[in-house]
Amino acid sequence: MPAPEAPKRRHRLEAHDDVRIDDYYWLRERNDPQVHAYLEAENSYVDESLGHTRELQAELFDEIKGRIKQTDVSVPYREGTYRYYWRYEDGKEYPVHCRQPLSSEVEQVVLDVNRLAFGHEYCDVGTFVISPDEHFVAYAIDTVGRRQYDIRFSDLATGEALPDVIPSVTANCVWASDSRTLLYARQHPTTLRSHQVCRHVLGHDVSADQLVFEEADEMFVCGVRKSRSKRYILIGSYHTLTTEYRVLDAQQPDGCPWVFESRQSGHEYHIDHYHDRFFIRSNANATNFRLLAVDHSPEAGPDDRHLSRDRWREIVAHRAGVLLETFELFRDHLVTQERADGLVQLRVRPWGGDAEHAVEFPEPVYEAFIDAHNKEPDTSVLRFGYSSLTTPESDYDYDMVTRERTLLKREEVLGEFDRANYRTERVFATASDGVQVPISLVARRQTPRDGSSPLLLIGYGSYGISTNAGFRSPRLSLLDRGFTFAIAHVRGGQELGRQWYDDGRLMNKKNTFTDFIACAEQLVADRYTSPSRLFAMGGSAGGLLMGAVVNMRPDLFNGVIAQVPFVDVVTTMLDESIPLTTGEYDEWGDPNDPDAYQYIKSYSPYDNVTTQTYPHMLVMTGLHDSQVQYWESAKWVAKLRALRTDNHILVLKTNMDAGHGGSSARYERYRETALQYAFLIDRAGGIGHG
Repeated sequence: MPAPEAPKRRHRLEAHDDVRIDDYYWLRERNDPQVHAYLEAENSYVDESLGHTRELQAELFDEIKGRIKQTDVSVPYREGTYRYYWRYEDGKEYPVHCRQPLSSEVEQVVLDVNRLAFGHEYCDVGTFVISPDEHFVAYAIDTVGRRQYDIRFSDLATGEALPDVIPSVTANCVWASDSRTLLYARQHPTTLRSHQVCRHVLGHDVSADQLVFEEADEMFVCGVRKSRSKRYILIGSYHTLTTEYRVLDAQQPDGCPWVFESRQSGHEYHIDHYHDRFFIRSNANATNFRLLAVDHSPEAGPDDRHLSRDRWREIVAHRAGVLLETFELFRDHLVTQERADGLVQLRVRPWGGDAEHAVEFPEPVYEAFIDAHNKEPDTSVLRFGYSSLTTPESDYDYDMVTRERTLLKREEVLGEFDRANYRTERVFATASDGVQVPISLVARRQTPRDGSSPLLLIGYGSYGISTNAGFRSPRLSLLDRGFTFAIAHVRGGQELGRQWYDDGRLMNKKNTFTDFIACAEQLVADRYTSPSRLFAMGGSAGGLLMGAVVNMRPDLFNGVIAQVPFVDVVTTMLDESIPLTTGEYDEWGDPNDPDAYQYIKSYSPYDNVTTQTYPHMLVMTGLHDSQVQYWESAKWVAKLRALRTDNHILVLKTNMDAGHGGSSARYERYRETALQYAFLIDRAGGIGHG
């Protein structure tokens, strides 16, 4: 079967006296039958080009599924007078969310997502929130994959659905104290920018919902959440480098929110309220953030004189080598999640002044985090999550007084998995400017280190998002076939603090790409692999990373997988009608500025495709993706196919029923993983199991 060829339709793009000709611009016409025909032709070509791996894909899928405990239940967590948990039933694709009264083991189903998903190819419950009186549940459901949710309600006493339906909004919502009023964030219908917070009262006409706050600045998005004290609803406005919070009394949801600290460009702060104090994580005079507090009881009102910044008292000081990521408030303790030398630390600080201490973790690389299910502050027990490249996901309770930890659950990996059969380590690569870039690795103990082993190197490096060295059971299908798996902790993330992020964005963005190349070269030099056995993979902004490095160093990789890749950077960032554009000028730069335009153009993968040999490439996208539009992948593959000088595999797989995250079903998503792994194993020479 010949490769599809997208027709060329000359389209002229001009900015700053610079002309670009985009022959595939027409592929953005989502409703054009020719576009759908082209995407379907590309999907057929995937089946043809990788048809010889069909049995391998089936084998991999069965392996991956076979490691998963089919009937499973989560660790319960307490909220109010109930224990909440989810469970999976054998053969079912979606979880069943349940609860039990603290005084009994009588189960009540809160949401059966399998029932909600019936008749839909895609189903995502973005969130569900229980009313303060524990009588109602509000949940957000998306059955398309474009992150446009309908908020629905159920009466938990009767199990009946309420007639109230809030259509086409975000999944972000919170209850007011009256258990009748829900505040939710609504997005712009075209750009999908979350720009309004509205108020709905149960039983009232949704069309009469009142606007509580509107974020007029197109650079910002807004959202809502509840304070730890549950007394306040916090309305946040967020930009890459600037935040602003408004505060609304949860007991007076029809009131007017007041500004906590007016926005100032470059000031990022995040607040919470507990113990009659507001706590503020702020980067004011603190590159890596510090924690402050200011007294404020609800009876005091929003008097600015009591909340002004000169009254903020420092609780945790700024430290040059330690990034303060987040914090959690308890009756007798403060817990901070910090990152030093690329690794997360959890520190416990008693309010009473006793010596603070860190929770100890024994492995050289790992991921750890404060669990989101620490719902009740009146406890001395911290729930945290932990895993490593060899240790499955684990839930712990940690007594902050006695320092005893209790393993509540560790992900059960079925089959012959033994963590002792694998080794993990951390090494460093020297970047082009001399900076040391960490690399986390895992392989079977008997995997040779003589340059003969295949290696998969992944990376991300954007938005200050750190790539943690956590466990994923599907990965065993590669490790058990002789692959080494590696993570390049490139600049643009925050593994080594806020400066690590700043050095990988805006006019420093190319550091992300050269760091990744340096990591690949180091792994080859250290004989973990060789260019003929080296593969790379990244998604979204990590897909941009893939696009940039294959333009810069196509000789360094045998194959590349790009998932929902952001590759048409210039055109996208010039189009303010596309979701996420205006809010990301502080990440990529504003190409309306000539200097930023030229810099972005110099690395934008689509604009820099050239006549050369490229690696084998598998590109994956989703038709309904609201974050990176499907046409970026389609245009990129079409241009690569027209200009490349090789006959390597180049295929585009479009999920016609999903968006940015791929399939929503727990088993179906592994068919996509099986396709990716089959591509890698096949290009590595069809390595057998074990």
